[in-house]
Amino acid sequence: MGLFSKLFSKNKKSEPAPKERDVFTIKVGDIVTYDLVDYEVVGKITYRSGNYEWYSYQLLEGKNTVWLAAEMDDELELGIYNKINFPVSKPFPKELSHEGKTYYFDESGTARIIGEGRSANLQGSEVEYAEYVDEDEEGSISLEVWGSEVEVSVGYPIESYEIKIMAGSL
Repeated sequence: MGLFSKLFSKNKKSEPAPKERDVFTIKVGDIVTYDLVDYEVVGKITYRSGNYEWYSYQLLEGKNTVWLAAEMDDELELGIYNKINFPVSKPFPKELSHEGKTYYFDESGTARIIGEGRSANLQGSEVEYAEYVDEDEEGSISLEVWGSEVEVSVGYPIESYEIKIMAGSL
């Protein structure tokens, strides 16, 4: 068999195409496009509280990191979150003010963690969380207690049509 027949042979083994992804099946290594920016998924956190489950994906573009949150409550809820430096301590207050907006306590609880990628070190941890929303429910603040540290993120809701997911693997 000559060189050209090897190159153009129809006997090439074709690899299966990556499975189509949705916001609940995103994997580390996938690419998520949001607001005309391509982000690589470098971490995934699955939160479990009783029978309820939700996800946060760490998205990286250059040095810019954002978090995509996904949960199915009565309907699909998606949000983009950015960590902020904002001092909060326990017991959590009934409201928070940030950049001229007031956020009101919405819910709190604890969840067990499954971590993947850059979040793998969180595997098996338990996190205490609290959620706050503004009056219009157009913005939110999320608090997560990791040991003695309170991590604060500010976010806003997005619609599923605003993101595109490209599988990076099977």
